[in-house]
Amino acid sequence: MRIFGMVVRCLLTASVLLSILASGLDARVVQFRVERRAKVLDGKSFAGAGAYEMLAGKVEFALNPALPINRSIVDLTLAPKNTKGEVEFTADFYMLKPVDPAKGNGRLFYEVGNRGGKAMLRVFQKAKVSRDPQTPEEFGDGALMNQGYTLLWMGWQWDVPEGQMRMDMPVATDHDHAITGLVRGNFIPNSSAPTQPLADRNHLAYAIADANSPDDFMTVRDRPADPPRTIARSKWRFVDDSSVALDGGFEMGRIYDVVYRARDPRVVGTGLAGTRDLISFLKYDRTAANPAPGIRFAYGWGVSQSGRFLRHFLYEGFNEDEHNRIVFDGVIDEVGGAGRGSFNHRFAQASRDAEEFFNVFYPVDMFPFTDAPETDPVTGRTDSLLSHAEARHVAPKLFHILSNSEYF
Repeated sequence: MRIFGMVVRCLLTASVLLSILASGLDARVVQFRVERRAKVLDGKSFAGAGAYEMLAGKVEFALNPALPINRSIVDLTLAPKNTKGEVEFTADFYMLKPVDPAKGNGRLFYEVGNRGGKAMLRVFQKAKVSRDPQTPEEFGDGALMNQGYTLLWMGWQWDVPEGQMRMDMPVATDHDHAITGLVRGNFIPNSSAPTQPLADRNHLAYAIADANSPDDFMTVRDRPADPPRTIARSKWRFVDDSSVALDGGFEMGRIYDVVYRARDPRVVGTGLAGTRDLISFLKYDRTAANPAPGIRFAYGWGVSQSGRFLRHFLYEGFNEDEHNRIVFDGVIDEVGGAGRGSFNHRFAQASRDAEEFFNVFYPVDMFPFTDAPETDPVTGRTDSLLSHAEARHVAPKLFHILSNSEYF
Protein backbone atom coordinates (compact mmCIF):
# COMPACT_ATOMS: atom_id res chain seq x y z
CA MET A 1 0.00 0.00 0.00
CA ARG A 2 2.84 2.43 0.84
CA ILE A 3 4.51 1.71 -2.51
CA PHE A 4 1.20 2.26 -4.28
CA GLY A 5 0.74 5.61 -2.54
CA MET A 6 4.21 6.73 -3.69
CA VAL A 7 3.47 5.67 -7.28
CA VAL A 8 0.15 7.47 -7.51
CA ARG A 9 1.50 10.55 -5.75
CA CYS A 10 3.94 10.82 -8.60
CA LEU A 11 1.10 10.23 -11.06
CA LEU A 12 -1.14 12.87 -9.55
CA THR A 13 2.26 15.28 -9.46
CA ALA A 14 -19.31 26.34 16.41
CA SER A 15 -21.09 24.51 13.36
CA VAL A 16 -22.37 26.65 10.53
CA LEU A 17 -25.39 25.49 8.56
CA LEU A 18 -25.20 26.67 5.01
CA SER A 19 -27.67 25.48 2.41
CA ILE A 20 -26.52 25.78 -1.17
CA LEU A 21 -29.39 25.33 -3.61
CA ALA A 22 -28.56 23.84 -6.98
CA SER A 23 -31.64 25.26 -8.68
CA GLY A 24 -32.43 24.46 -12.27
CA LEU A 25 -29.81 21.73 -12.62
CA ASP A 26 -30.62 18.62 -14.62
CA ALA A 27 -27.79 16.74 -12.92
CA ARG A 28 -30.27 16.62 -10.03
CA VAL A 29 -28.12 17.61 -7.15
CA VAL A 30 -31.07 19.39 -5.60
CA GLN A 31 -29.30 20.69 -2.53
CA PHE A 32 -25.72 20.68 -1.29
CA ARG A 33 -26.25 21.16 2.43
CA VAL A 34 -23.14 22.14 4.38
CA GLU A 35 -23.70 21.37 8.07
CA ARG A 36 -20.10 21.84 9.24
CA ARG A 37 -17.39 24.13 7.90
CA ALA A 38 -13.96 24.70 9.43
CA LYS A 39 -10.43 25.77 8.52
CA VAL A 40 -8.02 22.84 8.30
CA LEU A 41 -5.30 22.95 10.98
CA ASP A 42 -6.22 26.52 11.96
CA GLY A 43 -5.53 27.88 8.50
CA LYS A 44 -2.17 26.18 7.86
CA SER A 45 -0.86 26.94 4.37
CA PHE A 46 -0.34 23.94 2.09
CA ALA A 47 2.44 25.06 -0.26
CA GLY A 48 1.08 26.97 -3.25
CA ALA A 49 -2.52 25.93 -2.53
CA GLY A 50 -2.72 28.00 0.64
CA ALA A 51 -5.19 27.28 3.43
CA TYR A 52 -7.73 24.45 3.18
CA GLU A 53 -11.21 24.14 4.61
CA MET A 54 -13.39 21.17 5.52
CA LEU A 55 -17.02 20.98 4.46
CA ALA A 56 -19.33 18.19 5.68
CA GLY A 57 -23.05 17.61 5.42
CA LYS A 58 -25.67 16.11 3.13
CA VAL A 59 -26.27 16.03 -0.60
CA GLU A 60 -29.89 15.80 -1.72
CA PHE A 61 -30.59 14.14 -5.06
CA ALA A 62 -33.60 13.66 -7.33
CA LEU A 63 -33.72 11.24 -10.26
CA ASN A 64 -36.20 11.15 -13.11
CA PRO A 65 -36.98 7.45 -13.77
CA ALA A 66 -38.24 8.29 -17.27
CA LEU A 67 -34.86 9.51 -18.52
CA PRO A 68 -33.17 6.86 -20.69
CA ILE A 69 -29.89 7.28 -18.78
CA ASN A 70 -31.63 6.25 -15.53
CA ARG A 71 -33.54 3.23 -16.84
CA SER A 72 -30.79 0.79 -15.89
CA ILE A 73 -31.30 1.57 -12.18
CA VAL A 74 -33.15 -1.48 -10.89
CA ASP A 75 -36.50 -0.72 -9.20
CA LEU A 76 -36.15 3.06 -9.62
CA THR A 77 -39.66 3.19 -11.10
CA LEU A 78 -41.00 1.47 -7.94
CA ALA A 79 -39.57 4.03 -5.50
CA PRO A 80 -41.65 6.86 -3.96
CA LYS A 81 -41.78 10.01 -6.10
CA ASN A 82 -42.19 13.72 -5.41
CA THR A 83 -44.69 15.99 -7.16
CA LYS A 84 -42.33 16.22 -10.16
CA GLY A 85 -42.24 12.45 -10.55
CA GLU A 86 -38.66 12.26 -9.28
CA VAL A 87 -37.13 9.83 -6.79
CA GLU A 88 -35.39 11.59 -3.89
CA PHE A 89 -32.52 10.39 -1.70
CA THR A 90 -29.69 11.86 0.38
CA ALA A 91 -26.07 11.03 1.15
CA ASP A 92 -23.35 12.09 3.58
CA PHE A 93 -20.45 14.02 2.05
CA TYR A 94 -17.04 15.19 3.32
CA MET A 95 -14.81 17.59 1.37
CA LEU A 96 -11.37 19.15 1.80
CA LYS A 97 -10.70 22.05 -0.58
CA PRO A 98 -8.54 25.16 -0.95
CA VAL A 99 -10.15 28.20 0.68
CA ASP A 100 -9.19 30.21 -2.39
CA PRO A 101 -10.38 28.22 -5.44
CA ALA A 102 -7.91 30.11 -7.63
CA LYS A 103 -5.07 28.41 -5.76
CA GLY A 104 -6.44 24.93 -6.46
CA ASN A 105 -5.23 22.81 -9.36
CA GLY A 106 -8.69 22.34 -10.89
CA ARG A 107 -8.73 18.64 -10.05
CA LEU A 108 -11.19 16.69 -7.91
CA PHE A 109 -9.94 13.46 -6.33
CA TYR A 110 -12.84 11.30 -5.16
CA GLU A 111 -12.51 8.24 -2.96
CA VAL A 112 -15.28 5.66 -3.23
CA GLY A 113 -15.14 4.70 0.43
CA ASN A 114 -14.71 0.99 1.14
CA ARG A 115 -17.81 0.19 3.20
CA GLY A 116 -18.22 3.82 4.16
CA GLY A 117 -14.65 4.42 5.32
CA LYS A 118 -11.93 6.93 4.48
CA ALA A 119 -8.46 5.77 3.39
CA MET A 120 -7.25 8.46 1.00
CA LEU A 121 -5.23 10.48 3.49
CA ARG A 122 -3.56 7.36 4.88
CA VAL A 123 -2.54 6.08 1.46
CA PHE A 124 -1.59 9.30 -0.30
CA GLN A 125 -0.49 11.50 2.61
CA LYS A 126 0.88 8.91 5.08
CA ALA A 127 -1.68 10.09 7.62
CA LYS A 128 -3.11 8.45 10.71
CA VAL A 129 -6.56 6.99 9.96
CA SER A 130 -9.46 9.20 11.06
CA ARG A 131 -13.12 9.54 10.12
CA ASP A 132 -12.88 13.28 10.82
CA PRO A 133 -9.22 14.40 10.68
CA GLN A 134 -8.25 17.21 13.05
CA THR A 135 -4.56 16.86 13.96
CA PRO A 136 -1.36 17.21 11.89
CA GLU A 137 -0.86 13.42 12.17
CA GLU A 138 -4.33 12.85 10.69
CA PHE A 139 -3.51 15.01 7.66
CA GLY A 140 -0.06 13.50 7.15
CA ASP A 141 2.50 15.06 4.85
CA GLY A 142 -0.08 16.94 2.75
CA ALA A 143 1.07 15.47 -0.58
CA LEU A 144 -2.26 15.94 -2.35
CA MET A 145 -3.20 19.17 -0.60
CA ASN A 146 0.16 20.78 -1.36
CA GLN A 147 -0.69 20.28 -5.03
CA GLY A 148 -4.13 21.90 -4.71
CA TYR A 149 -6.42 18.88 -5.10
CA THR A 150 -10.01 19.06 -3.90
CA LEU A 151 -10.63 15.83 -1.95
CA LEU A 152 -14.09 14.31 -1.67
CA TRP A 153 -15.94 11.42 -0.03
CA MET A 154 -19.63 10.49 -0.21
CA GLY A 155 -21.71 7.68 1.27
CA TRP A 156 -23.00 5.24 -1.34
CA GLN A 157 -24.34 2.31 0.75
CA TRP A 158 -27.48 2.30 2.92
CA ASP A 159 -26.39 -0.56 5.18
CA VAL A 160 -22.98 0.41 6.57
CA PRO A 161 -22.45 0.46 10.37
CA GLU A 162 -23.22 3.58 12.38
CA GLY A 163 -20.60 6.30 12.04
CA GLN A 164 -19.60 5.44 8.46
CA MET A 165 -20.42 7.50 5.35
CA ARG A 166 -23.94 6.47 4.36
CA MET A 167 -26.59 7.04 1.68
CA ASP A 168 -30.27 7.04 2.64
CA MET A 169 -31.65 5.04 -0.27
CA PRO A 170 -35.34 4.83 -1.21
CA VAL A 171 -37.34 1.66 -0.62
CA ALA A 172 -39.05 0.04 -3.60
CA THR A 173 -42.73 -0.89 -3.20
CA ASP A 174 -45.38 -2.52 -5.39
CA HIS A 175 -48.13 0.12 -5.51
CA ASP A 176 -47.55 0.93 -1.82
CA HIS A 177 -47.46 -2.77 -0.91
CA ALA A 178 -44.26 -4.21 0.54
CA ILE A 179 -42.04 -6.13 -1.87
CA THR A 180 -40.59 -9.37 -0.51
CA GLY A 181 -37.90 -11.71 -1.77
CA LEU A 182 -35.36 -14.28 -0.69
CA VAL A 183 -32.08 -13.06 0.81
CA ARG A 184 -29.09 -15.20 1.78
CA GLY A 185 -26.84 -14.64 4.76
CA ASN A 186 -23.48 -16.43 4.87
CA PHE A 187 -21.00 -16.67 7.74
CA ILE A 188 -18.11 -18.72 9.12
CA PRO A 189 -17.76 -18.29 12.91
CA ASN A 190 -14.23 -17.56 14.13
CA SER A 191 -15.22 -19.12 17.45
CA SER A 192 -18.19 -21.03 18.79
CA ALA A 193 -21.10 -18.66 19.42
CA PRO A 194 -24.84 -18.88 20.18
CA THR A 195 -25.80 -16.24 17.58
CA GLN A 196 -24.54 -14.90 14.26
CA PRO A 197 -25.41 -11.79 12.19
CA LEU A 198 -27.45 -12.10 9.01
CA ALA A 199 -25.60 -9.33 7.16
CA ASP A 200 -21.97 -9.05 6.10
CA ARG A 201 -19.33 -7.41 8.33
CA ASN A 202 -21.70 -5.90 10.91
CA HIS A 203 -23.77 -4.20 8.22
CA LEU A 204 -27.52 -3.70 8.47
CA ALA A 205 -29.62 -6.63 7.26
CA TYR A 206 -32.74 -6.56 5.12
CA ALA A 207 -35.79 -6.77 7.38
CA ILE A 208 -37.39 -10.19 7.90
CA ALA A 209 -40.82 -10.38 6.25
CA ASP A 210 -42.06 -13.35 8.29
CA ALA A 211 -40.03 -15.05 11.01
CA ASN A 212 -42.08 -18.22 10.49
CA SER A 213 -42.10 -18.29 6.68
CA PRO A 214 -41.84 -21.78 5.16
CA ASP A 215 -39.32 -20.30 2.70
CA ASP A 216 -36.73 -19.80 5.46
CA PHE A 217 -34.01 -22.42 5.87
CA MET A 218 -30.47 -22.87 7.21
CA THR A 219 -27.68 -25.12 5.93
CA VAL A 220 -24.15 -26.03 7.00
CA ARG A 221 -21.05 -27.22 5.07
CA ASP A 222 -17.42 -27.86 5.85
CA ARG A 223 -16.07 -26.85 2.41
CA PRO A 224 -17.55 -24.59 -0.29
CA ALA A 225 -18.09 -27.44 -2.77
CA ASP A 226 -19.67 -29.80 -0.22
CA PRO A 227 -23.41 -30.49 -0.52
CA PRO A 228 -25.17 -28.32 2.08
CA ARG A 229 -26.91 -30.13 4.93
CA THR A 230 -30.21 -28.62 6.03
CA ILE A 231 -30.58 -27.84 9.73
CA ALA A 232 -34.03 -28.63 11.14
CA ARG A 233 -36.17 -25.49 11.37
CA SER A 234 -37.03 -26.29 14.98
CA LYS A 235 -33.35 -25.94 15.96
CA TRP A 236 -32.78 -22.33 14.87
CA ARG A 237 -34.63 -19.02 15.12
CA PHE A 238 -34.35 -15.32 14.37
CA VAL A 239 -33.27 -13.32 17.41
CA ASP A 240 -34.23 -9.99 15.83
CA ASP A 241 -34.03 -8.36 12.39
CA SER A 242 -30.26 -8.72 12.36
CA SER A 243 -29.22 -12.11 13.78
CA VAL A 244 -30.04 -15.79 14.17
CA ALA A 245 -29.55 -18.32 16.97
CA LEU A 246 -28.92 -22.08 16.80
CA ASP A 247 -29.55 -24.65 19.50
CA GLY A 248 -26.16 -25.73 20.80
CA GLY A 249 -24.50 -22.75 19.09
CA PHE A 250 -22.66 -22.26 15.81
CA GLU A 251 -19.40 -24.19 15.45
CA MET A 252 -16.10 -22.51 14.64
CA GLY A 253 -14.91 -22.84 11.04
CA ARG A 254 -18.08 -24.28 9.53
CA ILE A 255 -19.87 -22.58 6.62
CA TYR A 256 -23.45 -21.58 7.42
CA ASP A 257 -26.08 -20.16 5.08
CA VAL A 258 -29.44 -18.70 6.08
CA VAL A 259 -32.01 -18.05 3.36
CA TYR A 260 -34.99 -16.00 4.50
CA ARG A 261 -37.86 -14.02 3.04
CA ALA A 262 -37.05 -10.34 3.42
CA ARG A 263 -39.02 -7.18 2.74
CA ASP A 264 -38.39 -3.58 1.64
CA PRO A 265 -35.55 -3.75 -0.90
CA ARG A 266 -33.53 -0.56 -1.24
CA VAL A 267 -32.94 0.93 -4.68
CA VAL A 268 -29.24 0.16 -4.40
CA GLY A 269 -28.37 1.52 -7.85
CA THR A 270 -28.90 5.05 -6.55
CA GLY A 271 -25.37 4.72 -5.16
CA LEU A 272 -24.08 4.60 -8.74
CA ALA A 273 -26.35 7.42 -9.92
CA GLY A 274 -25.56 9.63 -6.93
CA THR A 275 -21.84 9.25 -7.57
CA ARG A 276 -22.37 10.20 -11.21
CA ASP A 277 -24.49 13.24 -10.42
CA LEU A 278 -22.38 14.66 -7.59
CA ILE A 279 -19.13 14.46 -9.58
CA SER A 280 -20.86 15.94 -12.64
CA PHE A 281 -22.30 18.78 -10.57
CA LEU A 282 -18.96 19.73 -9.01
CA LYS A 283 -17.17 19.44 -12.33
CA TYR A 284 -19.57 21.26 -14.65
CA ASP A 285 -21.76 23.63 -12.62
CA ARG A 286 -20.58 27.23 -12.99
CA THR A 287 -23.06 28.91 -10.65
CA ALA A 288 -22.65 30.06 -7.05
CA ALA A 289 -24.33 26.80 -6.01
CA ASN A 290 -21.07 24.93 -6.60
CA PRO A 291 -18.97 24.93 -3.39
CA ALA A 292 -15.80 24.00 -5.31
CA PRO A 293 -15.67 26.20 -8.42
CA GLY A 294 -12.92 25.73 -10.94
CA ILE A 295 -12.89 21.92 -11.12
CA ARG A 296 -11.90 20.84 -14.64
CA PHE A 297 -10.96 17.19 -14.14
CA ALA A 298 -12.24 14.45 -11.82
CA TYR A 299 -10.46 11.27 -10.75
CA GLY A 300 -12.04 8.33 -8.94
CA TRP A 301 -10.18 5.88 -6.67
CA GLY A 302 -11.45 2.72 -5.04
CA VAL A 303 -9.83 -0.17 -3.16
CA SER A 304 -11.09 -3.77 -3.27
CA GLN A 305 -14.88 -3.48 -2.83
CA SER A 306 -14.88 0.15 -3.94
CA GLY A 307 -12.56 -0.67 -6.83
CA ARG A 308 -15.18 -3.18 -7.98
CA PHE A 309 -17.79 -0.44 -7.55
CA LEU A 310 -15.89 1.72 -10.05
CA ARG A 311 -15.65 -1.19 -12.49
CA HIS A 312 -19.41 -1.69 -12.17
CA PHE A 313 -19.91 2.08 -12.55
CA LEU A 314 -18.05 2.05 -15.86
CA TYR A 315 -19.69 -1.12 -17.18
CA GLU A 316 -23.26 0.04 -16.53
CA GLY A 317 -22.74 3.37 -18.26
CA PHE A 318 -22.58 5.74 -15.30
CA ASN A 319 -19.47 7.57 -16.53
CA GLU A 320 -21.82 9.56 -18.75
CA ASP A 321 -23.99 12.22 -17.10
CA GLU A 322 -27.48 13.38 -18.06
CA HIS A 323 -25.97 15.81 -20.59
CA ASN A 324 -23.85 13.08 -22.22
CA ARG A 325 -20.62 14.43 -20.68
CA ILE A 326 -17.78 12.39 -19.21
CA VAL A 327 -17.85 12.10 -15.40
CA PHE A 328 -14.47 10.69 -14.31
CA ASP A 329 -11.50 11.60 -16.50
CA GLY A 330 -9.39 9.01 -14.69
CA VAL A 331 -10.17 5.93 -12.58
CA ILE A 332 -7.80 4.04 -10.29
CA ASP A 333 -9.09 0.53 -9.53
CA GLU A 334 -6.86 -0.82 -6.77
CA VAL A 335 -7.08 -4.57 -6.03
CA GLY A 336 -10.60 -4.74 -7.46
CA GLY A 337 -9.65 -7.91 -9.31
CA ALA A 338 -11.63 -8.85 -12.40
CA GLY A 339 -15.03 -8.65 -10.72
CA ARG A 340 -17.77 -6.13 -10.16
CA GLY A 341 -20.37 -6.50 -7.44
CA SER A 342 -23.86 -6.45 -5.94
CA PHE A 343 -24.44 -2.79 -6.67
CA ASN A 344 -27.62 -2.67 -8.77
CA HIS A 345 -30.13 -5.46 -8.27
CA ARG A 346 -33.08 -6.12 -5.97
CA PHE A 347 -32.01 -7.04 -2.43
CA ALA A 348 -28.36 -6.43 -3.35
CA GLN A 349 -25.82 -6.69 -0.52
CA ALA A 350 -23.03 -4.36 -1.60
CA SER A 351 -20.54 -5.54 1.04
CA ARG A 352 -20.49 -9.14 -0.22
CA ASP A 353 -17.35 -10.17 -2.09
CA ALA A 354 -15.97 -13.44 -3.46
CA GLU A 355 -13.63 -15.23 -1.08
CA GLU A 356 -12.22 -18.74 -1.27
CA PHE A 357 -14.45 -20.02 1.54
CA PHE A 358 -16.55 -17.05 2.64
CA ASN A 359 -19.20 -15.14 0.63
CA VAL A 360 -19.14 -17.78 -2.10
CA PHE A 361 -21.92 -17.75 -4.74
CA TYR A 362 -22.77 -14.05 -4.56
CA PRO A 363 -23.02 -12.05 -7.83
CA VAL A 364 -19.55 -10.53 -7.77
CA ASP A 365 -17.27 -12.16 -10.34
CA MET A 366 -19.45 -11.57 -13.37
CA PHE A 367 -18.69 -11.48 -17.10
CA PRO A 368 -17.18 -9.44 -18.71
CA PHE A 369 -13.85 -9.34 -16.88
CA THR A 370 -11.61 -7.38 -19.26
CA ASP A 371 -11.36 -3.84 -20.62
CA ALA A 372 -11.05 -5.14 -24.19
CA PRO A 373 -13.75 -7.35 -25.77
CA GLU A 374 -13.77 -11.02 -24.78
CA THR A 375 -16.11 -13.89 -25.65
CA ASP A 376 -17.71 -16.08 -23.01
CA PRO A 377 -16.96 -19.66 -24.11
CA VAL A 378 -20.20 -20.94 -22.55
CA THR A 379 -22.75 -18.38 -23.76
CA GLY A 380 -20.89 -17.13 -26.83
CA ARG A 381 -21.55 -13.56 -25.70
CA THR A 382 -18.91 -10.91 -26.48
CA ASP A 383 -18.56 -7.87 -24.24
CA SER A 384 -16.06 -5.70 -22.35
CA LEU A 385 -15.92 -3.60 -19.21
CA LEU A 386 -15.60 -0.43 -21.30
CA SER A 387 -18.08 -1.31 -24.06
CA HIS A 388 -20.55 1.42 -23.15
CA ALA A 389 -17.96 4.05 -22.25
CA GLU A 390 -16.04 3.58 -25.49
CA ALA A 391 -19.19 3.55 -27.62
CA ARG A 392 -20.30 6.81 -26.00
CA HIS A 393 -16.80 8.37 -26.02
CA VAL A 394 -16.70 8.74 -22.22
CA ALA A 395 -13.99 6.20 -21.36
CA PRO A 396 -11.59 7.44 -18.66
CA LYS A 397 -7.88 6.84 -18.37
CA LEU A 398 -7.90 3.65 -16.32
CA PHE A 399 -5.33 2.19 -13.92
CA HIS A 400 -5.79 -1.37 -12.61
CA ILE A 401 -3.47 -2.14 -9.68
CA LEU A 402 -3.46 -5.79 -8.65
CA SER A 403 -1.59 -7.97 -6.17
CA ASN A 404 -0.97 -11.71 -6.28
CA SER A 405 -4.22 -12.20 -4.31
CA GLU A 406 -6.30 -10.85 -7.20
CA TYR A 407 -4.60 -13.14 -9.71
CA PHE A 408 -5.24 -16.20 -7.57
